[in-house]
Amino acid sequence: MSTIKIKLIKSPIGKIPKHRKTITALGLKKIGQVVEKNDTPQIRGMIKAVEYMLEVEE
Repeated sequence: MSTIKIKLIKSPIGKIPKHRKTITALGLKKIGQVVEKNDTPQIRGMIKAVEYMLEVEE
């Protein structure tokens, strides 16, 4: 299965609580942190919800 790299580029402070929980569920804690996740529809949906705070590399 292919993987994607997700990088947090904006702070979740002051954002909608649901979006903050999504960032945490993706495993992101600090700005600039990069995590590698499997490319699944569930992960893609989470990314789409908070894409304004992320940078995604395939």
